[in-house]
Amino acid sequence: MRGVVPVDYHRERHTRAAETVRDVVIGMSDGLTVPFALAAGITGAIAATHTVVIAGIAEIVAGSIAMGFGGYLAARTDIDRYTSEYHRETRETEHMPEEERNEVAAVFSEYGIRGAELDSLVEHIASDRERWVDFMMRFELGMEKPDPKRAPLSAATIGGSYALGGLIPLFPYMTMSDVTSALVTSTICTGIALVAFGLFKARFTGVPPLRGALQTLLTGGLAAAAAFGLTRLIH
Repeated sequence: MRGVVPVDYHRERHTRAAETVRDVVIGMSDGLTVPFALAAGITGAIAATHTVVIAGIAEIVAGSIAMGFGGYLAARTDIDRYTSEYHRETRETEHMPEEERNEVAAVFSEYGIRGAELDSLVEHIASDRERWVDFMMRFELGMEKPDPKRAPLSAATIGGSYALGGLIPLFPYMTMSDVTSALVTSTICTGIALVAFGLFKARFTGVPPLRGALQTLLTGGLAAAAAFGLTRLIH
């Protein structure tokens, strides 16, 4: 008697924190780039590390609040839109049941279901109004119910990531008195952070790691170089 061959199951790896990762990417990418560009720009005009630190901290605070508030509004907009569409679909199932049944049938028809089997599925979905509306939200409109706690969490994640990213290029100016040395150290630290962040982002977006690292490094480098060159030119 032959033994049972163990099944080699395919394990799919999906992140359950896609929205949180997205918020970290949004906050951290701007946090690394904008304060670094500001610090480099000010360094090109003012030879005083304490001035760079004061301006940098002010920018980080303002930027964190603005980015966090933007994330909050975006998440609230998703919730409000879902709620509005849910109420609309509920009214349509009440006042236009036949049209809504036809829409359910159209969804299943796309998967090749026909005849009595199709009629049975439509009746099953329409027999429960809440299930019916949920079905229409997901398969007709392509909308998933948002987490009501998402808005404040998104705001905190984006704002916190921005602040954390912004402190990296600013830290050398906090610990060094020579502004030129601080700029060089800040450039190195920020470059390393941008590469590491690019690799992190690539892991969750499916972009090749080298490409992701170079993209973030190039973006931050160009922003800082433009700010530094402009202030040098004006000054």
